[in-house]
Amino acid sequence: MLNIKIINKSNNPIPKYQTSGSAGLDLYAFLDESIVLKKNEIVLVPTGIYLEIPIGYEVQIRSRSSLALKNGIFCLNSPGTIDSDYRGEIKVILASFNNDSFIINNGDRIAQMVFSKFEHVVFNEVDELSSTERGEGGFGSTNV
Repeated sequence: MLNIKIINKSNNPIPKYQTSGSAGLDLYAFLDESIVLKKNEIVLVPTGIYLEIPIGYEVQIRSRSSLALKNGIFCLNSPGTIDSDYRGEIKVILASFNNDSFIINNGDRIAQMVFSKFEHVVFNEVDELSSTERGEGGFGSTNV
C-alpha cells in the first residue's frame, strides 16, 4: 500500500475508491458556483486537493466511464499526468461532446485518478533495432 500526503482545502471528502477492486479514486468538483458546460466547451475544474506524490510515481487523471457514456463528458489530455514534483491544486480538464448542456456542481464526482509507478530511461543510440514479426507495421497493419 502506498501512503500519500494530502491536503484537502475543499468541503468534499478526500478521494476514495468506490469498491474494493477499483483502480481509480474519485475526484470531486470544488466549486463556489455551478459550471454549465456546453457542447464542445472545455473547462478546468478545481478539486481543492493537493498531493505529495512519491518520486517514481505519477498520478493519471482519467474520465469517469459513466460521465463519458451517459453524458458525453470526457477528461481531455487523458490520461493526464501529474508529476511527483508538482505541489499545486489538482484540477481536471473536462470537455463536453453532448448536444445538451451539462451542469457541474460542487461535490460532483468528475474524474478518477490512478497512481502509477514508472521508471526513468537512459537512451542508447544505435544504428539498428532487433527485428520482430510485426516490424514497422502499425495503425491497422494487423487488420484490426
